[in-house]
Amino acid sequence: MAKYLLLKHYRGAPEAVNCVPMDQWTPEEISAHIRYMEDFADRLRETGEYVDSQALAPEGLFVRYDGEGRPPVTDGPFAETKDLIAGWMVIDVDTRDRAIELAGELSAAPGAGGKPIHEWLELRPFYGVPPTITE
Repeated sequence: MAKYLLLKHYRGAPEAVNCVPMDQWTPEEISAHIRYMEDFADRLRETGEYVDSQALAPEGLFVRYDGEGRPPVTDGPFAETKDLIAGWMVIDVDTRDRAIELAGELSAAPGAGGKPIHEWLELRPFYGVPPTITE
């Protein structure tokens, strides 16, 4: 098994086919999108391929060690991630092809008008885990 990270982006990826920003969706469209994501995760739980997933809030802080005492905290500058990354899912699959298949399916989550978003998802293997398939 190999673990992969699926990253959902607010922006920065190639434009989705159904590229209406979520803040312009109806409450019903948002509910349908979330339900799709939950149903997808539930299916992967049943097959043992689901590890974890989270949606991310746009707020964030940079924190660093700066010697003894309270660490410094700042609201940026960020490497754009708080504006870019909407959420993530970790999957544990047998092959790279399976990871690609699942990412493609997740990309079909409904958006505005109930139509699939066809969003681009970033698919990245965990570091230190040898690739299952080489090209």
